[in-house]
Amino acid sequence: MLDWFRERYLLVLGSIYVYNEHRGYTAIDRVIEAVRVRSPGDGALIAAIEDHRRDERKHYMMFRRWFEQKGWMPLDVDRTFGHIDRFVEIIFRTPIDRLDTQEVIDRDELFERLCRVIALTERRGFRQVETLLANRFVGGDPILTRIFQIIRKDEPSHWAPYEGWLRDHGKRTPRWWERAIDGFIHSELLFIKLPALFLNPWIAHRTDWPDAHEPDGDRMAPRSRAAA
Repeated sequence: MLDWFRERYLLVLGSIYVYNEHRGYTAIDRVIEAVRVRSPGDGALIAAIEDHRRDERKHYMMFRRWFEQKGWMPLDVDRTFGHIDRFVEIIFRTPIDRLDTQEVIDRDELFERLCRVIALTERRGFRQVETLLANRFVGGDPILTRIFQIIRKDEPSHWAPYEGWLRDHGKRTPRWWERAIDGFIHSELLFIKLPALFLNPWIAHRTDWPDAHEPDGDRMAPRSRAAA
């Protein structure tokens, strides 16, 4: 029974991370597009965000390989389980896929708002990784532990470019209500959505990988078995 509980927990956890890491680097592509138009001469900022994108892609691939080594496919979770998705929906009042990139390019206050959302999300991710590294189920899996150790090392560089832009342009730091939204989204995921996903026996497994149709996607054939 304990083994089933542990495997189910890791399956749910890994599935949420696969979604969020993939969402992370694909969403950053639009941020890079905006920065290249807004500040084409700011090579340092563009390079820092490109590094962030590479890390998110790297983290996604580490989780994908972990699943493949397990012989599992992730659960088919959607934007309901995405931290950045929920944050953007609340702050911009539109799903992230419908966010008007051109409007963000044209309006300083929208780009400023986006920088705060990304920075808060990345700082939240760092704190969550610290918690997970103390989790005994995660600690019992050496490969997963190593993945989270790498993410912990990478994470501080992820919020730095956005906080740096805010600072360099005299923009404000997040206010209490923005931090409260971040905390609400995290609590909603941790105490409502994650347990509901854990207990849902009807949730399907993915049949392909999120990056399967990307031009630079890793097209290794998935080696799957349904986990408990």
